[in-house]
Amino acid sequence: MKLSKRSIAIISIIVGTIAIDQISKVLVRAYVVPGTQSKIIGNYFTLHNVENVGAFLGMGSDLNPTLKLILLLILPIVVLGYVLIHVLRNKDLNKLSLIAFSIIIGGGIANVYDRIAYGSVTDFFYMKLNDTLHTGVFNMADFFVTTGMIMLLIVSFRKKKEQS
Repeated sequence: MKLSKRSIAIISIIVGTIAIDQISKVLVRAYVVPGTQSKIIGNYFTLHNVENVGAFLGMGSDLNPTLKLILLLILPIVVLGYVLIHVLRNKDLNKLSLIAFSIIIGGGIANVYDRIAYGSVTDFFYMKLNDTLHTGVFNMADFFVTTGMIMLLIVSFRKKKEQS
């Protein structure tokens, strides 16, 4: 089976996203003591080592094991598989959408892998601009998923503007 340049690009972005995420987590697990905080840019951007047994911002960490399996493993795998098939088959997607979907898929796979391999996801970045503007502790996979979603919003707004 010969892959098209488009399919190779999609797979490369997904694999690259997973690699960046997994390498960053290996480094954090090896060199950042759990429970500590290191300043990267003052108190605005700090490095941590937190194991998250839930989903985004720890949501779902209190669910019973069956619900956790369904909501944090099975459902994400099904959704990621569906999105991957959609991206590979839909030739009408523009380049920005392809990149966005690819980094979302890569980030999603990376976090699902952690849940399967470790039973939790390693989170390590935290940003705090002030008392009201701050993030939860997140990782590169979260960053990629969020960035991809923002990119898709931009594409959507551009399409609506062009249609008006």
